[in-house]
Amino acid sequence: MASIYKKSSDLSKKRPPWYIGYTDHTGQRRTVRGFSDRGETERLAAKLEHDVLLRKRGLIDPIQEQLATARKSLLSLHLEVFERKLKRNTPNHVKLIMARLRRVVEGCGFQTLGALNGEAVEEFLVEFAAKEDLGHRTYNHYLQAMDEFGKWLVSSKRLGVNPVAGMKRLNTEVDVRRKRRALTGDEFFRLVAAARASTCRVQEYTGEERARIYVISYLTGLRKSEIASLTPRSFDLEGNPPTVTVEAVNSKHRKKDVLPLHHELQAMLRTWLPAYSADEPLFPKLGKRKTYFMIRHDLERAGIPYETESGYADFHAAGRHTYITELLRNGATLPEAKELARHSDVNMTMRYTHIGIQDRAKALNQLPWIPGKAPGKDASEPPAGTTQIGIKSDNPRQRPGSESAVSGCLDSVSSDTLLLSPQNETTPASDRGCHEISSSDGEIEKWRRRELNPGPAAPSCRHLRA
Repeated sequence: MASIYKKSSDLSKKRPPWYIGYTDHTGQRRTVRGFSDRGETERLAAKLEHDVLLRKRGLIDPIQEQLATARKSLLSLHLEVFERKLKRNTPNHVKLIMARLRRVVEGCGFQTLGALNGEAVEEFLVEFAAKEDLGHRTYNHYLQAMDEFGKWLVSSKRLGVNPVAGMKRLNTEVDVRRKRRALTGDEFFRLVAAARASTCRVQEYTGEERARIYVISYLTGLRKSEIASLTPRSFDLEGNPPTVTVEAVNSKHRKKDVLPLHHELQAMLRTWLPAYSADEPLFPKLGKRKTYFMIRHDLERAGIPYETESGYADFHAAGRHTYITELLRNGATLPEAKELARHSDVNMTMRYTHIGIQDRAKALNQLPWIPGKAPGKDASEPPAGTTQIGIKSDNPRQRPGSESAVSGCLDSVSSDTLLLSPQNETTPASDRGCHEISSSDGEIEKWRRRELNPGPAAPSCRHLRA
């Protein structure tokens, strides 16, 4: 039963409001401020009691009622809460996501949570992309930010359905704005040599420091921000195998990564690390440096073009792209490359792989065109253990109808050279006769097909003696 009362602290005020005390459907005692008029307050109390009764009987869904209330709330309030939930990510990531969200919300004119509409978002992004000349990848990033926000609204029970769920992403393969290319092994060593020979500072780093950054990037595949976080404590040079550790707070996927070290890099680190204290960064402030400017300078010194038809050789390409590509060029399997690159999807690893026409030609030449024949041998030389019909062989283990056993009855087909693999048979050579073969072309062709394409195993047939 609801009760109506006035607070004693309000008795001195002019026209003090009435308050309603009632018990909700969960058994919790609630207090609601009413009106200064008692009659209006009594009608509100009756409505509250009636709603409690309907909820208890299941005629009003409390969750749907909560969603309906949330839809009327200001969208800006929910954006602020969502921004606080993103704090576990890097500041740059939070700043980028919220900037994209607010640009879409303001562009669409959304004021309340219930105004969110996927169709309006899509229309705005299409116009915005055309106006700002956005690439397909950037368009997808805006859509991804809205989708992430929508999923959070559903998981936090602020909306029942993600308003942008199912919106189609654009195909990024047909609109590549910045295509990257991997360096070859020779180009990378020339880059390192050019940096070490440099006497000038670029982005506050000496030539030797830049060379070390390039080497670590190439031999570990670490990103710029991850290299910036490295200290001597990050390396375990005495382990089996030696490893480098990237803490979760510095890793892109926010997980702690432990990677094996190349033996050459291990030897270099033994000479580099003694000059640093245990927690001193090897490359201070690298995450804020313009590494594309740095590597462009050293590529020019090495005589290597920064941009070609294949793409740009920026810091990420010269390091991480080259690392993954060279792994596969030198025998690593795709699953191994995926794990070393710390990708969650092998399709992402493939995007970092730059296999050119020379690589494909080399792989093709490894394909033997004769079964059992190693690549590179003389193609005219038959593989070991095979016999050509019409040519004498010293191998006593020949199947019936081959070699000398048929030399007398296959004169008409001796001009066709056919390679046949020997089979293990126990029939003595003296019992091996000649298949009866018709002199007609049709019968000869049937015999040839039967010998080259044997059917399923069948009971041995009787040989005709000569």
